Amino acid sequence: MNTLFMHCRPGFEGEVCSEIAEHAARLNVAGYAKAKPASACAEFVCTEEDGAERLMRGQRFAELIFPRQWARGTFIDLPETDRISVILAHMADFPTCGSLWLEVVDTNDGKELSNFCKKFEGPLRKALSGAGKLMDDPRKPRLLLTFKSGREVFLGLADADNSAMWPMGIPRLKFPREAPSRSTLKLEEAWHHFIPRDQWDERLHSDMTGVDLGAAPGGWTWQLVNRGMLVTAIDNGPMAESLMDTGLVQHLMADGFTFKPKQPVDWMVCDIVEKPARNAAMLEEWIGEGHCREAVVNLKLPMKQRYAEVKRLLERIAEGFKARGIKVEIGCKQLYHDREEVTCHLRRLDTNKPRGSKACSR
Repeated sequence: MNTLFMHCRPGFEGEVCSEIAEHAARLNVAGYAKAKPASACAEFVCTEEDGAERLMRGQRFAELIFPRQWARGTFIDLPETDRISVILAHMADFPTCGSLWLEVVDTNDGKELSNFCKKFEGPLRKALSGAGKLMDDPRKPRLLLTFKSGREVFLGLADADNSAMWPMGIPRLKFPREAPSRSTLKLEEAWHHFIPRDQWDERLHSDMTGVDLGAAPGGWTWQLVNRGMLVTAIDNGPMAESLMDTGLVQHLMADGFTFKPKQPVDWMVCDIVEKPARNAAMLEEWIGEGHCREAVVNLKLPMKQRYAEVKRLLERIAEGFKARGIKVEIGCKQLYHDREEVTCHLRRLDTNKPRGSKACSR
């Protein structure tokens, strides 16, 4: 199992290759990255048999930016019939797995294989259980089969606590009909990715306050309001009347880059379409000056050198906080609902955390 296979957004295969090659070099894992354009996947081929396992052991998946999912393993060819026997034969040296995911790449060809996977999963699961290769145990590695076609599959393993939360890294989020725009799913996915579910009641509750920069028509504001927060929405455009009717939203027609709250707030969110360096500088200022405790901000990506630009901006932000002498948790991910952008999450970790209150937020 000397190959690391990764899913990604179509068109970002080069960014995945650059990112994983950098981590492999840091961990002294010899090999090379390769990918076909628009294939929605990439590979890192290790020259040592245990290279992929060492790479996954030394790198937290949640800290990767562009890969949506990963697994270590190998490609195998399948016959037209009796595919299960071939898979079982190749799993002779595999450990017993604690869960099974059948995946496809995020392309039109991949989507056409989804029905095949649904029909194939039941018989495969039964055969794996009967052979002692599958049991319900989250402590054991996950078995991931990524079908490139009905005749080719990547047979891989990943630790359940060091891989994507959803098959192929694609969340199954339902668009709330009450939300004024589909962009609302970006913020919901960000919370799922950056905030452990058992911390939502502590970090996303109704006693909190928030600011949404570039809010109109209110897709991200809706998520804050849905958690009961009092929100200041900053945008020269109109907000959805349904949000204003909640009594939880104050709409100020102002420039999102110049607005600052009179009192610190708990959350700042921003999906303004602007040069990434400007959004990154604003993000550093809001956290660094104590205007908010946590923030989610999207950075729009340039056409070229996208990984290099994101890395440079994240390093600049980290250096800025170091110069200020404050501790900040920084996360960055190209989420499924992102397009030509990445989502950043920052959280102050120092003891003097800014805290807003509904009494003073306005």
